[in-house]
Amino acid sequence: MNRDTLRPRVPQPLLAAGLALALALSACAPLPPAVPAAPQAATAAAPASAPALRLIGSAAIPPGTEVLGTSFGGISGIDYDPASGRWLLISDDRSALQPARIYTATLRYGPEGLDMPAITGVVTLRHANGRPYPSSRRPEPGVDVPDAEAVRWLPGSGGTRFLWTSEGDFGRGFGPQLRESAIDGSAVRDLPLPAGFQPDAAHGRGPRSNGTLEGLALAPDGRTLWLSMEMPWRQDGALPTPAAPGGPVRFTALDLATGRPLRQLAYQPDAVAHARRIPWGPQMNGISEILEDGPHHLLVLERSYSAGAGFAVRLYRIDTRSGSDTLALPALVPGSYTPAPKTLVADLGALGAGAIDNLEGMAWGPPLPGGGRVIVFVSDDNFNPAETTQFIAAEYVAPPAAP
Repeated sequence: MNRDTLRPRVPQPLLAAGLALALALSACAPLPPAVPAAPQAATAAAPASAPALRLIGSAAIPPGTEVLGTSFGGISGIDYDPASGRWLLISDDRSALQPARIYTATLRYGPEGLDMPAITGVVTLRHANGRPYPSSRRPEPGVDVPDAEAVRWLPGSGGTRFLWTSEGDFGRGFGPQLRESAIDGSAVRDLPLPAGFQPDAAHGRGPRSNGTLEGLALAPDGRTLWLSMEMPWRQDGALPTPAAPGGPVRFTALDLATGRPLRQLAYQPDAVAHARRIPWGPQMNGISEILEDGPHHLLVLERSYSAGAGFAVRLYRIDTRSGSDTLALPALVPGSYTPAPKTLVADLGALGAGAIDNLEGMAWGPPLPGGGRVIVFVSDDNFNPAETTQFIAAEYVAPPAAP
């Protein structure tokens, strides 16, 4: 991990808008990286026919970089539009530094490396009322302060519209959101979410604050989307620790046109990869993104962090036809469901890109000259001087004759 010493041109109190891990990182000097943890016992070693990753290259934009009049950072989602050749990046700035926004970019890579990304535009996201989203310091009645996490170009829109998720504004009564916007930032629609997605902390049910819609994937048919929670719902189990994986996380398929739920899977994340080295710091593991891999498979990015020990990130693959359909289950009680089996694709810490930062986004990029498929990963620097916006390009080697 490149712990650049450049301090951002933003007020330090605004770091609270990021994950709790940003607080721990900015409060203490980084310690030497921990020895990579062995894969969890519940996940068997990947067979020779399993998919794999081959590093193409990596690049990083330092914290505090100003781009087009904005503080660049907080990049939590990424996607590529083959029609226009444009990349889309979404920032999770909760309108604290500048209004909630997206960036367009160009990324160029070849078999032997990745060039420094070029940020080509910035667009302010606007609420259905036509105005930019407000910050928590100046909230508007009936309008949530967004916490953007995932973004995908809308199929068939020709690069003119996109979907994005917000983790919600729990303190003011707003649950997670799934939204469609135009490339000029104007709101198109809010898609309905099933009732179980709304928080109900008073009764110990529903999603946890800052642990909701981290992942968004679109099926190749352009009619179905998958949403993934970052953490288990309250009634589904505890949060993971280094000693135990905690409860399962729900992945839900929705009809894109109507928002109607079609199917839901239970996915079991790993335990936290490392024990924290700072007693009061956070330690966590959750789902930071998902990506379609053909009509019946998803790639799942698990991102773990422990204070003083750093990040650990693993990529898994699941078959969406496997496991129980949990839509009708109010709680995922052990024995009442079968989780979707997962296959390890890669431990990104062993990819050869150096220390891994806070990877939160991944997307398919243009194929290599020989036809190889490419995944580009991006990290959220939390507007924290101890982190960077890290881009990693890797060739995805699919298993032979994958169904």
